[in-house]
This record gives sequence, C-alpha cells and structure tokens, in this order.
Amino acid sequence: MDKSILLCLADGSEETEAVTTIDVLVRGGIQVRAASVNDDGGLTIVGSRGVRLLADAPLAALAEEPFDAIVLPGGVQGAECFQRSPLLVECVRRMHLNGKLVAAICAAPALVLQHHQLFSQAKMTGFPALKDRIPADRWLNKRVVYDARHRLLTSQSPGTAMDFALNIIALLCGRPRAAEVAAQLVLPQGIDTFQD
Repeated sequence: MDKSILLCLADGSEETEAVTTIDVLVRGGIQVRAASVNDDGGLTIVGSRGVRLLADAPLAALAEEPFDAIVLPGGVQGAECFQRSPLLVECVRRMHLNGKLVAAICAAPALVLQHHQLFSQAKMTGFPALKDRIPADRWLNKRVVYDARHRLLTSQSPGTAMDFALNIIALLCGRPRAAEVAAQLVLPQGIDTFQD
C-alpha cells in the first residue's frame, strides 16, 4: 500500500459514510487508519444510527504520522465533536498547509471546515440542509466537489459515499486505479466510473 489516509471518527459519525469510504479505499490499495476523536479517546465509536465501530487509535496517537490525506465523515453529532477538537482542527490545518488532500462529507464541510474558516475561499458542497452555513458564492449543489486549487474534496451525504471514496482514490492513486475499483462495484448510473 503506497498511500495512507487518516480517517477520523467520533460518537455520532455517520456509519455509511465512514464504512463505505474505508471499504472502497482499502479496495483501492490505500492504508486507512481510523482515529477516535472522542473526548475520552475511547476506541469504540457509537455511530449516528447506533452501529458500533472500532477505531485503530486515539487521534493523539496518530496526529504526527505522515498521511497523504485526512477524511472527515459526517453525522451532525460526530461533526460537532470534530468541531470541538483543537487537535483535529490543527491536523486539518496542517494537512492543508502541507498540500495534502482534505476530504469531508455531509455535515463536516459546514460544521468543521466552514465553522473554523479552514478553507475560506474554496468551493464546496455538503449536506444540503446545512448549505446556509456555507457562503452562497462557494456552495455547489453537486454530489462531489473537488477544488483543485485548495486540494479540498467535499461530498453531500451517505448516498454519495461511493462517489466520494472513488474520487479520493483517483486523486491519490490515479484514475486507472479508481476505474479498477469502480468496475468491481456494479455502480448505479450517475456515479463516475472513471472509465476514460
């Protein structure tokens, strides 16, 4: 595995977005380390629908590792936990300043990135019910938005998690790798299969 990603989790994180993203990235040959952002550092995460997930380590134990990207799943409660974590905010800021990919889905773009003004000029999307928290001139109503100038990838909801994950693979490993993974998934129409 030549690329590695830090995927953050907290109680209330949206399970479909977290698990789908992890699964698709691993299929693409990317190493994923799941970090608990819970206040107590506990590794058992209770997702937004009550599904239990297991993180690899507390964020503090992984924050200094050299990842190629950081991924923030949504879920309002989980995103609010991210919002309250100075360490997570610093990790996102550092990844951005180092030119690494930052990827956020659903509630995370509005409640974390926009709340802390981490990408004050970037185009983005997110959960449509939260679009009023993102300036209208920067909001795009698309399943997935990549702002290449800022190396920021955002997406809308659990239903766009496969698009989101495939775009992460394409950005980190190239479109041919994303196409290989997409071909295994029997995707519905409307999702980019990266077949050029």
